[in-house]
Amino acid sequence: MIKSMFIAACMLLSGMLCAQTKESPRDIYDLRIYHYTTVEQEKRILTYLETALMPALHKQGIKDVGVFESLSNDTAASKQIFLLLPWNSLVQRFDVEKKISADPTFISEGADYMETAYTKPVYDRIEIIQLRAFHLAPKLQRPALSGPKEKRVYELRSYESASEKIFQNKVHMFNEGGEIALFKRLNFNAIFYGEVISGPRMPNLMYMTSFDNMESRDARWKTFVDDPEWKTLSGKPEYQHNVSKMNIYFLRPLEFSDY
Repeated sequence: MIKSMFIAACMLLSGMLCAQTKESPRDIYDLRIYHYTTVEQEKRILTYLETALMPALHKQGIKDVGVFESLSNDTAASKQIFLLLPWNSLVQRFDVEKKISADPTFISEGADYMETAYTKPVYDRIEIIQLRAFHLAPKLQRPALSGPKEKRVYELRSYESASEKIFQNKVHMFNEGGEIALFKRLNFNAIFYGEVISGPRMPNLMYMTSFDNMESRDARWKTFVDDPEWKTLSGKPEYQHNVSKMNIYFLRPLEFSDY
């Protein structure tokens, strides 16, 4: 039993750590989802992110920080704010966090958030997902969008698989299979593609694309579905049934987001 569990774990991590010396360094991404309920919580979270955390991250050279709110916030009882943090490595991540925690300006500006009383929680909970970039998309890409920021749509997709081996098959479909190249050819403005290495849903991959508006998003996906290359790729026997559950999150960037 222990041996089989070890083999399964290695299969999940294959292509992540073992190939590290044979390929370009890949980004690590933290996706933090703040779940909250009240308008007051929203204000306190956004104030912390805008006036404390973002300036502190920029001071440490972390420039491509994405901050988004869910389009469903308008009607949902439980609301969400998404924070996307790109790191060159886990070493950089821990080093920056250590430096920020000792920054007097960050401590001062973030006091309301960090020193909140247990009777007045800033959020309901934080969900943290950590990802490692795909080897054929090793670095975060800033989108080439021209439309008004308030109209932009960022689409975050999550694909779960039924086993570690099947998960690796879907990752292969994106990389060697050509799905990443197809998204690029059709101008989906992908921000990242990543394998989830820690999170509540595993095995799982996630990726984010971006559009000037929802109309552009709908048109691009129609083009994608109708594209002969996609029809050929999705019809290959080796790539069948490699996604067991899909979640889609439509996001809009906040004004102080880096993109």
